[in-house]
Amino acid sequence: MAIERTFSIIKPDATRRNLTGAVNAVIEKAGLRIVAQKRILLTTAQAETFYAVHRARPFFGDLVAFMTTGPVVVQVLEGEGAIAAYRDVMGATNPANAAEGTIRKLFAESIEANSVHGSDSAENAAVEIAQFFAQNEIVG
Repeated sequence: MAIERTFSIIKPDATRRNLTGAVNAVIEKAGLRIVAQKRILLTTAQAETFYAVHRARPFFGDLVAFMTTGPVVVQVLEGEGAIAAYRDVMGATNPANAAEGTIRKLFAESIEANSVHGSDSAENAAVEIAQFFAQNEIVG
């Protein structure tokens, strides 16, 4: 399997509860390396751009509002099959359906406040990474 990079966000519900280190520990235990990371406060414009694919959905406004309620931690993760590996370690979107030991089972508060985001494809990972990181900020 090839070494890939994927994008991750530790969402405001998790940063509010000071869970960045705990989430990072689960990521690293899964064999993924954190090769870039920064704590930021998303602007409304950044959140709207990031979630533009959901613009027509009824939850778009609430999602943008939630993602701007507090700091997030944006990350680039690297490893063998990183995209699928991170999606596995995140767990199901609904924490009630997430497998034991996954980030969402361990830390999510609800389907909306589900603690993390991860890219769903190599193409989206590249776009999402470029939205938040310059190439020289990613150190593998």
